[in-house]
Amino acid sequence: MTTYAQMTTEELQSELASLQDAYNGFKAKGLSLNMARGKPASSQLDLSMPMLDIMTSTSDPHAADGSDLRNYGVLDGLPEAKELMASMLEDDPANVIVFGNSSLNIMYDTIARLWMFGTQGSTPWCKLDSVKFICPVPGYDRHFGVTQEFGIEMIPVPMNEDGPDMDAVEKLAAEDAAVKGIWCVPKYSNPGGVTYSDEVVRRLASMKTAAEDFRIMWDNAYTVHHLSADPAQQDQLLDIAKACAEAGTTERYYKFASTSKVTLPGAGIAAMAASPANIAEVKKRMGVQTIGHDKINQMRHVLFLKDAQGIAEHMAKHAAIIAPKFELVLSKLESGLAECGVGTWTKPRGGYFVSFDAAEGTAKRVVALAKEAGVTMTGAGATWPYKNDPQDSNIRIAPTLPPLEELDQALDVFVVCVKLAAVEKLLAA
Repeated sequence: MTTYAQMTTEELQSELASLQDAYNGFKAKGLSLNMARGKPASSQLDLSMPMLDIMTSTSDPHAADGSDLRNYGVLDGLPEAKELMASMLEDDPANVIVFGNSSLNIMYDTIARLWMFGTQGSTPWCKLDSVKFICPVPGYDRHFGVTQEFGIEMIPVPMNEDGPDMDAVEKLAAEDAAVKGIWCVPKYSNPGGVTYSDEVVRRLASMKTAAEDFRIMWDNAYTVHHLSADPAQQDQLLDIAKACAEAGTTERYYKFASTSKVTLPGAGIAAMAASPANIAEVKKRMGVQTIGHDKINQMRHVLFLKDAQGIAEHMAKHAAIIAPKFELVLSKLESGLAECGVGTWTKPRGGYFVSFDAAEGTAKRVVALAKEAGVTMTGAGATWPYKNDPQDSNIRIAPTLPPLEELDQALDVFVVCVKLAAVEKLLAA
């Protein structure tokens, strides 16, 4: 087939008429489909419902160390919960703090502590003339929202197939003391599904930084979210703590993880890991902020998931549900768009998203067309700081929430919208 770029004006006009007919047909159906956020499907949530009954009225309401789950105390989490989350964070339980349900909340609080108090004796960021953060793009919109909330300048750097462009990252970090950190979703990244290579992780750990308090915000949100239960089909990630220890930069990182998409979003547990000095500093600030988090929920997760093997077995059930959805996305994009030459997309082995790049200058139009036809997508530009994608091309596809039959319909609409926007742009040129 001839690509759209190779078509004559007459051929494009004919294609436009055909696409408009198809699009009007979708609009007439009155669809209401949603691919906007990376939410688990109801069938995934059902997997964790037994957890709610695991603490019966006859259960001993005490942890192994004697802590009463019903009472105040245990600032940094039950020992059993720290051990469970340490298996996700690949760290020593002594270096782990278990919080409430949200890793995003932990990240916000971490930035707030750095902003208000500084770290390890450095100047609080709020007292500086300028604070900047490196933001690999396309990236996670909520990271960008946290940074923007504090007035921190965001500097986008390209995401490559093995992680962020490290030449750009190293240059920014080394030349400007106002550059205080970098956001990272290092495994099955949001939205591209990229897993950082060992070389990228080691360069992040060992690079020179003009700021002595430069921090890597290591949001390992999808560490156990594989699309296959076969280890050979799963990406492996070098632990940032190990790389920093080898480089002599042990204070540089904060690691984050949660069970939000493992068990029940909003009712999971979240944790961070860091160096002993950083953990001690965080606990000092936490001691003023809270007396402790939900220990009953922590124990529920321990009894339900048990350990790393239990997590792996549970996540294999998730993969069985969502892998066919990702296969459907890739199949629809390949059959509907590959020959037209109007889009490229990632093929992740885990995580929750497919990153799609439409023809330059058409992403906003694609999302608007889809919305008008009854399909809600993540807003165009959301994967860039300040929601400003200079190419107006990137769209995040979130296929997990809809049932397969609804996803099938939504993707048909999406493909037509991508084509329609591309043809419109070519004819307007």
